[in-house]
Amino acid sequence: MKGVGDYAAITAREREILTLVAENHSYKEVAKELYISEKTVRNHMSNIFRKLGVRNRTEAVVYAIKSGLISLR
Repeated sequence: MKGVGDYAAITAREREILTLVAENHSYKEVAKELYISEKTVRNHMSNIFRKLGVRNRTEAVVYAIKSGLISLR
């Protein structure tokens, strides 16, 4: 896991989406919960990957939890 990105650049909405993904929700479930399209969720996740310097949702979640960016309920 590279994880050398700038997590301070993560928006509140991206943090909200990442938290739901960390709670094991599918992109489809996240979209339904937030009243947005699944494509929008995917776009947000792509932005998160780029900002955090990670390659996939697992790396993003691990990085976000370890860095204190998100916390699970």
